[in-house]
Amino acid sequence: MSTSDIFLPDWLTRCAENSPEHLAIQYDQQQWSFAELDRQATRLARRLATLGVQEGNRVALLAANSQSYVAFVHALTRLGAILVPLNLRLTPQELCWQLRDVHASLLVCEADYASLAQEIVQAVPQLPLATLATISYSGETIINDLPESDIPLRTLIDLNAPQAIMYTSGTTGQPKGAIITYGMQWWNAVGSALNLGHNPGDRWLACLPLFHIGGLSILMRSVIYGISVVVHKKFDATGINRAIFDERITIISVVAVMLHRMLADLDINSNGTSYPSTLRCILLGGGPAPYPLLEACMRRDIPVVQTYGLTESCSQAVTLSPSDAMRKIGSAGRPLLPVQLRILHDNRSASPGEPGEILLKGPTITPSYAGRPEATARAFQDGWFATGDIGYLDTDGYLYVLDRRADLIISGGENVYPAEIESILRSHPAVEEAGVCGQADSQWGQVPIAFVVLKSGRTVTTEELLSYTAQKLARYKQPRAIYFTDQLPHTSSGKLLRRELPRLLQTLHN
Repeated sequence: MSTSDIFLPDWLTRCAENSPEHLAIQYDQQQWSFAELDRQATRLARRLATLGVQEGNRVALLAANSQSYVAFVHALTRLGAILVPLNLRLTPQELCWQLRDVHASLLVCEADYASLAQEIVQAVPQLPLATLATISYSGETIINDLPESDIPLRTLIDLNAPQAIMYTSGTTGQPKGAIITYGMQWWNAVGSALNLGHNPGDRWLACLPLFHIGGLSILMRSVIYGISVVVHKKFDATGINRAIFDERITIISVVAVMLHRMLADLDINSNGTSYPSTLRCILLGGGPAPYPLLEACMRRDIPVVQTYGLTESCSQAVTLSPSDAMRKIGSAGRPLLPVQLRILHDNRSASPGEPGEILLKGPTITPSYAGRPEATARAFQDGWFATGDIGYLDTDGYLYVLDRRADLIISGGENVYPAEIESILRSHPAVEEAGVCGQADSQWGQVPIAFVVLKSGRTVTTEELLSYTAQKLARYKQPRAIYFTDQLPHTSSGKLLRRELPRLLQTLHN
């Protein structure tokens, strides 16, 4: 039987039947049981049906993390419609491009983004607009005021059906809409549970944006596992730490810059230097983690587990098991059970320790990009998805991620990985954050340059930092220049945007 032949009972419905009073979602001071979330999703689905939403429609959502966001995700499942979550940090022009590219049939917004939504529909006038707000700002349809359609809702989930179309962050060229199927979500959840373990009492804190795969996948795991999710509107280190201590959080997903701020807040606002034993796992993704950060967590006995994944792999593809966290510090781990992995170097499988492109295969990998057959064909090599990331396997088969292939600096024929230089710079006691990119050079082709954000109240000179890196890096890896700045460019999920660093250099020079 192929994946396309598999239908499963609606995951949320099953949770509502098996554990109706179990906490499903907590947001701010509001709590919904699985029975209540099921009721909210059903009501919203019937109102969306009255609005004309039906199977196969691509429905865009412009909203921040909230319990309404969660209900909306499950409502679309019951209609067979496809979620298109929009990144709130994009410009109106970028959002309009995505909505046209995906052929969205409806744009839904929450109250805080009504004016932005209006700006979008003025540029894309054929796009209907509805709001989850309780009042109409400019005549748009208020979903909560609609009558509930009596059409039958879906009770089964087709694992081959698309659940969402999620646009990649566009670090290399124009963004592409990766199709995320229910089967991808299912097998990713199964693989994660087999690696991290499953506890019905788990509480997963979701502070990553739900419009990113790292946030959305938590919502799917919640109804597959039957566990609670504590949703935060946005990342706030003090609020996150308070929740970990006070709300029995067991798992949290973050990226390196978030974890760094959590540790800094822990030092300021907590009596201890570590977290309570109820926190069993911090999943750390979003690119290669700085060694100083991992070592700081190891000293504090904080249970950090590195993971590697991307939108096209439905979040996690490779994750370190908790038992290996200390033994294999710096590694992203081994592939989750449903995932195959290989490292390709010069069109051959790389030897242990030899860097090459990371290729993935399995039921957690996107089948295609929406409406982009050429891009899909370029992304796959004999059935393997080419990630564009560089890494190597050690002799035990553990993955170490080095960098994005697009960010690779080739200086005098040598490969220079920005993440390695950034890690060294971050290890300096005065440095809060660092970003490295390549700069054209007549002699070497390219040379690395660095941008540094200093910790509050700390000072250091360029010469001191250059001397510091000279002690720890080969000459060809040493930055030729270091520039101080107040902040570095990031994606909404906290990843460093290295492609924006040259533009930052222009700003600093002006």
